[in-house]
Amino acid sequence: MTPRARLATLVTADIVSTLGSRVSLVAIPWLVLETTGSPALMGLVAAAETVPYMLSSALAAPLADRVGLRRSSVVADAGSAAGMVAVALAPWLGLAALVVLVAVVGGLRGIGDRVKHVMMRPVAEAAGVRLIRLTSVYEGLNRVVTLLGASLGGLLIFWFGTTTALLIDAATFAVCALLIGLLVALPAPAAPAGDAAPAREGYWTALRGGFRYLRTDRLLRNMLLVVFALNMVANASIAVFVPIWVNEVLRSPTGLGLVLGAFGGGALLGSLLFTWLGPRLPAFATFVLGAALSGTPRLFALAATDDLTIVLGVTFVSAIGVGAINPLLGVALYERVPPALQTRVIGIAGAVGFAGLPVGALLAGWGVSTLGLTPTLLLSGLVCLAVTAVPLLTGPPSARLGTPEKVTATA
Repeated sequence: MTPRARLATLVTADIVSTLGSRVSLVAIPWLVLETTGSPALMGLVAAAETVPYMLSSALAAPLADRVGLRRSSVVADAGSAAGMVAVALAPWLGLAALVVLVAVVGGLRGIGDRVKHVMMRPVAEAAGVRLIRLTSVYEGLNRVVTLLGASLGGLLIFWFGTTTALLIDAATFAVCALLIGLLVALPAPAAPAGDAAPAREGYWTALRGGFRYLRTDRLLRNMLLVVFALNMVANASIAVFVPIWVNEVLRSPTGLGLVLGAFGGGALLGSLLFTWLGPRLPAFATFVLGAALSGTPRLFALAATDDLTIVLGVTFVSAIGVGAINPLLGVALYERVPPALQTRVIGIAGAVGFAGLPVGALLAGWGVSTLGLTPTLLLSGLVCLAVTAVPLLTGPPSARLGTPEKVTATA
């Protein structure tokens, strides 16, 4: 298999796995609703999946380095497939078993997703593919999968029933494990300088090395702060702001689908545009502009007007900026972080960004109940504007986004 074919196989496997994860986001809560009829238990099971996902992204990274990236990916995907088969049978096992199984699958997905992201750099370099091109194409495919995954999950439940939908979900993880296990080989690492073999690190030493590197790289810290804030805004909007605005202003659920659809469409267009133009754009300025565009304007639009057309237009244009954020962060992580630290640093970065999702929903709900919708929207927009301006105010620490500062790269 040629290097480019290996890269295409790795990206395909990751996208198939992501599609399965999106289907499970719909199928598992529906399974809980069918078997218990309790919305509270739906929330409990959802949290049982997302919290281990976030924790394992960071905490399991040193173990993945020790076991090996390819092997860790295959084990995580095979375990996810087995776990989803068990989840499909969970109505006979009881709620407690379902919560445990979902938590195990969530933890496996967290480290499985991270190690595949780390694998992409050496495979892309062996294939002669620019990292900015890889991350932009990958982000565009993820946008498509995100838009289609939930709908596909609903259709699978309608066509085949919840149990069969979960078994199909399990099959996507099994396919991912087979593709990587059989067809994706990582290039051999460069031989270390000198004759002495590198010392094997303990777990806590290795984990501290990832956190230490992030503390010393100011640009990456600032970019992660921006992504955390934008994820807060995104989830706050989906879970709280947009539904309440639609209910208070339009008094019709139709508007909810239109606003969320406008954001999804704009984000997809932004990903396509960045795939086309990204390699020719100044990376730092593009990141700052995309961050400023993608958060605050749509919050201010919800606060300032009752006109659905204006909100749809601002939301669509604002979402275009999202298309540049994740690809540029991915390039910065690939190019600035030493290869020996990438699994740990990328794992921590994924956990930090993911943590913005529950925090945003919680703070939005508290703010609206305490201050009201419009004041909370204005305050959230101002905070988001301040945070997204941090990279601009502090300035790039180097001429290129992919050039690291002089930092200690040892763990």
